[in-house]
Amino acid sequence: MPKVKTKSSAKKRFKLTGTGKIRRKHAYKSHILTKKSTKRKRNLTKMGFVHPADEGRVTDMLRI
Repeated sequence: MPKVKTKSSAKKRFKLTGTGKIRRKHAYKSHILTKKSTKRKRNLTKMGFVHPADEGRVTDMLRI
């Protein structure tokens, strides 16, 4: 049986915390930033957590 590999895209996008939660970056911070407010851009810079409904799919991709 071959080894099960993690998805490279998921490994680059998600990180596991010490308590077992999955951290992620916010979207919509890469371009077209002129129309977005400074507060919105600042909040998009911060890390967020994966929603519990999506955690199963992400853990399958990370092979946790």
